[in-house]
Amino acid sequence: MSSQWQHIARNIKSLYDNKDFVPLHEPTFGGKELEYVTDCIQTGWVSSVGKYVNEFELTLADYTGVKRAVAIVNGTAALHIALKIAGVQANDEVFMPSLTFIATANAVSYLQAVPHFVDVSEHTLGLDPYKLEEYIQAIGVIDNGQLVNKHTGRIIRAVVPMHTFGHSVDLDPLIDICQRYHLVLVEDAAESLGSYYKGKHTGGFGLVGALSFNGNKIITTGGGGAILTNNEKLADYAKHITTTAKNPHRWDFTHDEVGYNYRMPNINAALGCAQLEQIDEFQKSKRLLTKRYEKLFDGVENVQLFTEPSFGKSNYWLQTLLINEEHYNRNFVLEVLNSEGVMARPIWTPLDELQPYFHCPKADLPVTRLLKKRIINIPSTPLRGETND
Repeated sequence: MSSQWQHIARNIKSLYDNKDFVPLHEPTFGGKELEYVTDCIQTGWVSSVGKYVNEFELTLADYTGVKRAVAIVNGTAALHIALKIAGVQANDEVFMPSLTFIATANAVSYLQAVPHFVDVSEHTLGLDPYKLEEYIQAIGVIDNGQLVNKHTGRIIRAVVPMHTFGHSVDLDPLIDICQRYHLVLVEDAAESLGSYYKGKHTGGFGLVGALSFNGNKIITTGGGGAILTNNEKLADYAKHITTTAKNPHRWDFTHDEVGYNYRMPNINAALGCAQLEQIDEFQKSKRLLTKRYEKLFDGVENVQLFTEPSFGKSNYWLQTLLINEEHYNRNFVLEVLNSEGVMARPIWTPLDELQPYFHCPKADLPVTRLLKKRIINIPSTPLRGETND
């Protein structure tokens, strides 16, 4: 068994010029990044105002098909503010998958609200809308136009689907559930820039959505994130409270509420502008990598490469293997791959298993438990200089 995975590791390394160590996902810089960042330094416009912030927001909104994008310091902060402007309040409950990065729950906790964990689908790796509705019918009641958890008495305010590794959640039935049960849809699209659901970009289906541009994402601003929305008033409000809620004035410092110092610096936005200019090439290269992996794992028993659902087009942010947990031990496979110089990692520990979130309400999570044992992420950096098979 060890020799089989050693052979797989060698095949993966061959895709990356047989480097001694292949990271999981590293940034790709091949455009005007240095030119734009140098311009910031030479002009002195490096902080939270400047032409690149405005350009990045406009270009990002155009690319994702929404009316407004607001550039934020990181993806977690973007989700925090997205939830706040969507109306999530202290002591509200918010539905989300347990199988997600901890930032999804942390953003809810920042508002003193309560994460409420539901199960995911094997077909998308993201929130399962059909299980969610069954669960709502079991634990929820409509009271005065609000969905209330009849066990805790708290209002369930919102649903936060996360598009896992760039694969879209099945959104149409989820949107229907939100409409019928008076829930606000807030998309955690941190991993899905460049991903589509039935031809429409993710992050633009809910009242608000949040993106991340961390160093390991499909494009990076170093650190960074963005709020997406089609609501102009919410976008203006997001810009206001993420710039310390300062009222515009030539010299006075007046603030009309508690704000946040969350705006993206100009120098980071400059990097993002250069990255966005290349995103189509990144996308083509990542889809080519998927084809190469499909060939590599074709015929390998008890191992499946996860591919996009039929209704979506994925950015394939992180390539994902599903191993047969009865045939392979996940930690054994991780040990062999990493020892051979191929960085591989498991999916996140389900949030309901983490100490900060033990106490949170949750549905039965059988698929979450199963996928925890089965998922392994493997190197996913776009293949340099290659966009055609």
